[in-house]
Amino acid sequence: MRDIHVKPVSYYPSENLEYPMMTEPQLITPNELFYVRSHFEYPFVDVHQWSLSIEGMVVQPLQLTYQDLLKMNLVTLPATLECAGNKRSLWDKKAQGVQFGLGAISHAEWRGVRLKDVLEQAGISNQAKEVVFQGLDSGQRPDMEEQVFFERSLPLEKALHPDTLLALEMNGQPLPFKHGFPLRLLVPGYYAMASVKWLHRIRVVQEAFKGPFQSIDYVILEKPNDYPHAKPVSSVVINSSIASPMEEEEIAIGQHVICGYAWAGEHSVSKVEVSTDGGKHWREAQLLDPDIAYSWRRWSLDWRVDQPGVYTLMAKATNELGESQPMKAKWNSKGYQNDAVHVVHVHVADAKLTENLLHGKA
Repeated sequence: MRDIHVKPVSYYPSENLEYPMMTEPQLITPNELFYVRSHFEYPFVDVHQWSLSIEGMVVQPLQLTYQDLLKMNLVTLPATLECAGNKRSLWDKKAQGVQFGLGAISHAEWRGVRLKDVLEQAGISNQAKEVVFQGLDSGQRPDMEEQVFFERSLPLEKALHPDTLLALEMNGQPLPFKHGFPLRLLVPGYYAMASVKWLHRIRVVQEAFKGPFQSIDYVILEKPNDYPHAKPVSSVVINSSIASPMEEEEIAIGQHVICGYAWAGEHSVSKVEVSTDGGKHWREAQLLDPDIAYSWRRWSLDWRVDQPGVYTLMAKATNELGESQPMKAKWNSKGYQNDAVHVVHVHVADAKLTENLLHGKA
């Protein structure tokens, strides 16, 4: 890995940025196009002063430097990360939160250390139940008076899964500071809130973690503020998006390609079906990528249209368990996990009408 040089700045403002889904679908998302979800201002990290602490219910607490991690066994894993609030703006009934469209999702190749290797080096107590991860991003929440760090926990079993990584690289480069430099957790198959950025502290605990980003945010509330019945957000559900054509796009009569992405978290995408008549008839699309664990698959379908008008396109993905996207997602007040069949309306131009208008014949 090349040397790291980060120019200090006094202020990194918070921002939320989407991957431009309207671009030609690509398997690997370039780092500069990868979506961004921030809860607080970006922290500035001096890698020469930074270290990762492993503490709590362990036999031997550890303090690892950046160079210590680089000397460990590094593995590479492709994985798609999706914000739990992806497609929030597409709900018929609006929900609170960042109003993401289609682009709070991206795909990269990650390289880092298996979390289990670090935890086993520290030695885990028999009473341990969860592992808590703390990022360096901190700030004020609107519902709390004190400043808080972004913290999340994982069940011990998921933390010890061999595919759960402490990621140092993204697409062959050191992690960009917007994506957690110098170190982030990577929990493939889970919504991306679990993949804590700017990681600096790991704590092994014997009780359920109740931090605000675990018990207030990233839970499913069927009724506003109904926290006694809240269900945690964790594994990514089967989903898909039409990347082209776009909503309300005008196209010509003739031959077209409908294309997009499908993903299924810890499962495999087995097929994608597309309708061009509002769900009356479905055709199976071609999957363009091999089935790679935790990775989205691009798909396409050739479509010839011979009549002008407004057409309702739909995409529906199915995983290897036979689970398909519902026509309508189950609404929740925070707008998480919008897995509804994606619907796009396109306008096919009437070439004859246009020609007549141009020549004053209409």
